Amino acid sequence: MNKPHSDSMGHNPSTAEQDIPTLPSAPRRRRPLQRAVPAPLLSLALLGLWLVLNRTLSPGHIVLGALLGLAIPLVTAGLRPLPVRIRKPGAVVKLGFTVAKDTVLSNLTVARLLLAPGRRRHPPGFVHIPLDLRDPNGLAVLAMVVCITPGTAWAELALDRSMLLLHVLEVDDPAAIAAHVKERYERPLMEIFE
Repeated sequence: MNKPHSDSMGHNPSTAEQDIPTLPSAPRRRRPLQRAVPAPLLSLALLGLWLVLNRTLSPGHIVLGALLGLAIPLVTAGLRPLPVRIRKPGAVVKLGFTVAKDTVLSNLTVARLLLAPGRRRHPPGFVHIPLDLRDPNGLAVLAMVVCITPGTAWAELALDRSMLLLHVLEVDDPAAIAAHVKERYERPLMEIFE
């Protein structure tokens, strides 16, 4: 009897695909202006970036920057993630401060390890973290958070998005690291995105 193939984290892809949330099948009707300018903030940012990089406010550059600002979002619409709907804006600010604090503390820890490698207390390793967060935007933010925090790197996400494999520079207690990520990052992200 053949055993179903599983990924490196031990999950069966055939059952994993069933748990991935899908988008509603009915397309939303958009107004003509929304079709022409699908991402107005991105268009303005591209116009501003064009003008700053060219260091000019000449009419020709303004027109060219505006055309690029309108064309690029239309061409790249399929590459952008799902629309973001933030449920608790206050949680965004709180998470920002948490990440800033953890980043400073992690920088100090990594500096200690680099400046005094003989004082390393524990070896590096991988930690499996079970995830409850399923929102793609929330998972993208979680990936950024763990990657900007020195000493950690996002290694792999299970196909069904239920397990994160995280590389940690110094692993003492894997359960404590998993609890730390879930409490300080995943829970606030679930408040924000789900």
